[in-house]
Amino acid sequence: MPTTRRILTLALAITPGIGSKTITRILTKNDLYGRSPDDFLNLGPESLKEEYKINQTVSERFSSHKQTFIEQAKDLNQTLSALGVNAVTAADAHYPRQLELFDPKPPELLYFYGNTKLLTANTFCVLSSRHTTEGGLIEIEKATEHHVLRSRTLITGHDTLEYQRSAVTALRWGSPRILVLDTGLFNALGDDLREEPFPAARLWRYKFDPRTDLAISAVNPYRPYHPTANKIRDRIIGGLSMHLDGIEIKPGGNMEKLLKLGLRSGRQVQISELTPHHQTFLDSGAQILPILNR
Repeated sequence: MPTTRRILTLALAITPGIGSKTITRILTKNDLYGRSPDDFLNLGPESLKEEYKINQTVSERFSSHKQTFIEQAKDLNQTLSALGVNAVTAADAHYPRQLELFDPKPPELLYFYGNTKLLTANTFCVLSSRHTTEGGLIEIEKATEHHVLRSRTLITGHDTLEYQRSAVTALRWGSPRILVLDTGLFNALGDDLREEPFPAARLWRYKFDPRTDLAISAVNPYRPYHPTANKIRDRIIGGLSMHLDGIEIKPGGNMEKLLKLGLRSGRQVQISELTPHHQTFLDSGAQILPILNR
């Protein structure tokens, strides 16, 4: 049987030295040249180096072991397909373009598990820097409630106290969530992808429900770690959100950068008075976050 685009994508993703940008470049050039996945697989290491800008060592590794990578990709694809996991690159038509409008360097390979219809919803996120005070955590909860009651869909993470506070609040109201992970899907959600990724959420929902929620990761499903996974996670959260609220934002930190990217890309940005330098955001076009029964 001919090698499919998905199998080639997965084979490239598990090849050491080939990252998401290279995968997107390969798929885009294949489309441009009218090359099928099998045509690409028949190329030698010199063609990979010259035409696709893959370095010599990686080109030779892929050429020498491509059949092994293809077989591994087929096994992985069987597992992912059975569970309903999709691998989407920036070269694919169904890649979420709002990420490209937000981020100058968006992640180029994403794994989706669950209700992908949420990507077209009216989305929001509530951002706050690490070590947010108890007053700030309460404001995260109130801001989340405010959006949920207006039928907006929360985008959040799962492994910081600040993200967990908004995720649990949405659950308590029975609202769907988009969870962006900084680890592989299996590491966060278990072998059957049904575990709630943090204990507090299990008070309202014992298992992760892919019919209701969506999980997104830029990390290989079987890998627990990526050196820049935290920053990538945060940029996905901001990039997929139409409304960005900032609670306690530290100067110069990643959350401040996300809010500025939100302003530049025309998203609605609100900033809390709990941020000491909130006036700088207001001067750049943000709105003050309403006092929600503090």
